[in-house]
Amino acid sequence: MSRPALFIVHHGPAAYVVNVTDLSAVTPENELVKYVDDTYIVVPASNIHTRQDEINNVEQGARTNNLKVNPSKYAEIVFCDNRRKTKVQTPPALLDIKRVTVIEILGVTFSNNLSAAEHVHNVITSCVQTLYALKVLRAHGMNDSALQSVYQAVVISKLMYGSSVWWGSVSPSD
Repeated sequence: MSRPALFIVHHGPAAYVVNVTDLSAVTPENELVKYVDDTYIVVPASNIHTRQDEINNVEQGARTNNLKVNPSKYAEIVFCDNRRKTKVQTPPALLDIKRVTVIEILGVTFSNNLSAAEHVHNVITSCVQTLYALKVLRAHGMNDSALQSVYQAVVISKLMYGSSVWWGSVSPSD
């Protein structure tokens, strides 16, 4: 299994969706994933030498469509499966792009070692805050039926959101 590198390029608002529908990766096997005003460039290890070309392509597409990119929000994460016996050399960092070990994409936290621990921690922390809010609502007289509805709408949805991404990757400690 190859180890992909992932870049985030943040763009402008709604015009982005209309203007970049024709934007695609310049190298086969690389992939551009576009959502709202973000572009994610996924580069497998076999194409690591094409990272800058893909960034230049996205920036050129933005210029062509009169959009602005914000390079200060660029980030790179290199995924490594530490369970593999053979270790692969991490590629050199690109100039002016910060390399991160954890990234959040659409509310799901990904870590470079493919562990779900950070995501599980974030979800549990959020749920604990919601439980405190429910305690306050109960103290102010909200009935049990309404509290149950709020619990299901907020806590259960937080626990389930993104669970399919991590299914099979969660360790017993998570």
